[in-house]
Amino acid sequence: MTSPEPMSPITEDDIAEYLANTPDFFERHASLLASVQLTHPQSHRAVGLQERQAQMLRDKIKSLEHRIMDMMRHGNENMILTDKLHRWSCELLATPADQLAESAVDNIRDLFRVPQVALRLWSLQAQHAQSVFAQGVTGAVQEFATTLDAPYLGPNVSFEAVQWLAEPHQAASLALLALRAAPGQPAFGLLVLASPDAQRFNNQMATDLLERLAELAGAALSVLRQQA
Repeated sequence: MTSPEPMSPITEDDIAEYLANTPDFFERHASLLASVQLTHPQSHRAVGLQERQAQMLRDKIKSLEHRIMDMMRHGNENMILTDKLHRWSCELLATPADQLAESAVDNIRDLFRVPQVALRLWSLQAQHAQSVFAQGVTGAVQEFATTLDAPYLGPNVSFEAVQWLAEPHQAASLALLALRAAPGQPAFGLLVLASPDAQRFNNQMATDLLERLAELAGAALSVLRQQA
């Protein structure tokens, strides 16, 4: 006759599963609830189960309040940025063609509080080819701009375009935006936004606003290009 196999010890998971599957357990053992003592997470004193549950509920409510406040703050920030983008677009629409490049740069610097902004365009009409914003653009920069399918955000790793800035040594972080007349076309310009703050432009940022900025700038400044 074989001896029975020893029973496995009951684990905490077994107890938890039993209580989850037996909701009337505490109804049949109501006195047990009153005798359970838990440790308060802040004061570390012993408290009853009901008080501990109330504390957990308060903590959950506080966490939800913080999330709501963060959502409201982000919503307000997005509204402010959207309003600035709208104002910048209106300025472009009201600016004569021969002043578009300077206006675009100045308004980005002022409205979005960007310390340094530089713009270069190429393949322009003859009357704009000698403008300041058309100088110093190498073939390498043009090729680089065309490869930018999305804005570059991050540190200055010796980009050639940084030399267009008034103080290139102060450019700790950059946003590089390729300008196109329409999506899918080769770039005809590059917009450089720079900050001495290494975290102002980083690869964890959302790029929606900058993408819209590049699209609007490309569409507006395309009037300066050579006619196909």
